[in-house]
Amino acid sequence: MPERVVDTRCKLGEGPLWHPMEDVLYWVDIERGTLLRYDPATGAYEACLERDEPIGGFTVQADGELLLFMARGAIGLWRQGSLSLLIDELPAERGSRFNDVIADPVGRVFCGTMPTDERPGRLYRLDRDGTLAVVLEDAGLSNGMGFTPDRRHFYHTNTTRRTITRFRYDRVSGNLSEPHVVVRVPQGEGFPDGMTVDGNGDILSARWEGGCVMRHKPDGTAAERIDLPARRVTSVTFAGPDYDVAYVTTAGGDDRSAYGTGAGAVFRIRPRVGGLPEFLSRVEV
Repeated sequence: MPERVVDTRCKLGEGPLWHPMEDVLYWVDIERGTLLRYDPATGAYEACLERDEPIGGFTVQADGELLLFMARGAIGLWRQGSLSLLIDELPAERGSRFNDVIADPVGRVFCGTMPTDERPGRLYRLDRDGTLAVVLEDAGLSNGMGFTPDRRHFYHTNTTRRTITRFRYDRVSGNLSEPHVVVRVPQGEGFPDGMTVDGNGDILSARWEGGCVMRHKPDGTAAERIDLPARRVTSVTFAGPDYDVAYVTTAGGDDRSAYGTGAGAVFRIRPRVGGLPEFLSRVEV
């Protein structure tokens, strides 16, 4: 049974990530430009950064600082209250913003952008030396990403197309190849949003407008549905010292009459199988 642990009313709660050095959970309310933090040991939570522009996602750097991915393709480093920009903007993303991001096993960051009226979103790779490369020109609405436990494959969610695609991942170069769609979400069952991978290699996928987290076997077979009292379920991550619990973010807290009594809150679930720590980014700054 999902447990409501933070009764926020996020408009677009997203990107939950456990900080292993601080033993706290961070997440963002994207459209409000807010970075939030929850301490499960005390039950306390706070908004630790508030901006006038959206914050799409973030990673935890190897030194414990946060690397933020924001509007117009801006990337910044947050150091306990102080934000410094590393990239002011990407000319190609002036009308867009970053959305979901993930660090890879060697510390690069895959970072997707939102589509615009003129083009679909892109998937970039931020290399450790700070250079950016376009990995997918037609990434649709780039969303949840993850790696298989053996680190040989990479998952990418395209919310627009309702798909989760597995790519072969080259650890040395960071290149992706051999795309294969493993999950197709049928019409009427919501849209695949943020995701994570458990210790058995199963995919946990949040369902925007689907009111649940779905667990899929590596071949895409649906294996479990975890319902939540919110229509717009946005993402899920494993957390805690043993990574045996998971936190789920939701959206729609600005209108709970439309999106559910738990819309915008953060929930804790206890999956049958625990997860693995997310990778730390190691981008030179």
